[in-house]
Amino acid sequence: MANPGPRNLITDVDGIAVGNAEDTAARTGVTVVLPDEAATVAVDMRGGAPGTRESDALDPTCLVDRVDAVVLSGGSVFGLDAAAGVTAGLAARDRGFSVGAFHLPIVPGAILFDLTNGGAKDWGEDPPYRALGKQALAAVAQDFRMGNAGAGLGASAGRLKGGLGSVSAVTDDGIQVGALFAANPVGATTIPGTSVFWAWALERNGELGNQNAPESLPDIDLDLPSESRIGTNTTIGIVATNVALDKAQALRVAIMAHDGLARAIRPVHTPFDGDTVYVMSTGAVPLEEPKAMTLARIGSMAADCTARAIARGVYEADSLGDMPGYRSVRQTAQAAG
Repeated sequence: MANPGPRNLITDVDGIAVGNAEDTAARTGVTVVLPDEAATVAVDMRGGAPGTRESDALDPTCLVDRVDAVVLSGGSVFGLDAAAGVTAGLAARDRGFSVGAFHLPIVPGAILFDLTNGGAKDWGEDPPYRALGKQALAAVAQDFRMGNAGAGLGASAGRLKGGLGSVSAVTDDGIQVGALFAANPVGATTIPGTSVFWAWALERNGELGNQNAPESLPDIDLDLPSESRIGTNTTIGIVATNVALDKAQALRVAIMAHDGLARAIRPVHTPFDGDTVYVMSTGAVPLEEPKAMTLARIGSMAADCTARAIARGVYEADSLGDMPGYRSVRQTAQAAG
């Protein structure tokens, strides 16, 4: 039996901390996931427009077997600089692969598009992301804000404000799984004509405001949602576990975790989304025999946590500019009867 951990955050996985930093004027931000010690990380990209750094190094056939941090950022291509700021900050702490007198931190990262959300992006030759990466690294802790925070600050989710969401699941026999996602999809996270999340059935402990099944399902348009902000998209995130996985096993969990995107967003993995999922293993607990069965359990938990985290990011987000927050839209709908 799996239940949310005490925080219901990715930091319920022992040895994981998260830091956020924002530029509120620019309506953009950065999120850093930092393990206490270098961890195994794999990545799976299913969207048609990904933007990442160090992805090839995470392939199971490649040399790198430990990663020092993972960065999620707004800013599209400019946001890739955030990982450079984190890399510099970690090197100053003597974190990273040692080569002579140098420490070389391995810091993969992924970006989402938030450039046209109305924020002040007139930064010229000095985008803020390197500095935001350093600020997010300095802010890492077990507790952190969701919704309009970090990489989720400038995100949108169809017609709604997107955001940063996180959840966890912990089993009686000690498996810990947590997810952290910045939801910024082309697709909708709610069932058309309702205020019910596609992921409503997976809610735990009221984390989505106590969802109920829709009274009736409307005719669902098989076309793209009319409110989609096409070209300004991508959902990115990370799943963490305390179970020891090699890169190939972590990749299998990442593949399974993408099913969580499909449970929370419709449509998903479009040509306009750069949907990217990292999986991080701290290795604190051995992968129990039979290994394939335990791996399947972890992957199943990862998919459900992914769906919950995406919906929670939208649920926690406040209205910003012309993007209405889910809770305000739901409240208005309930008041109207």
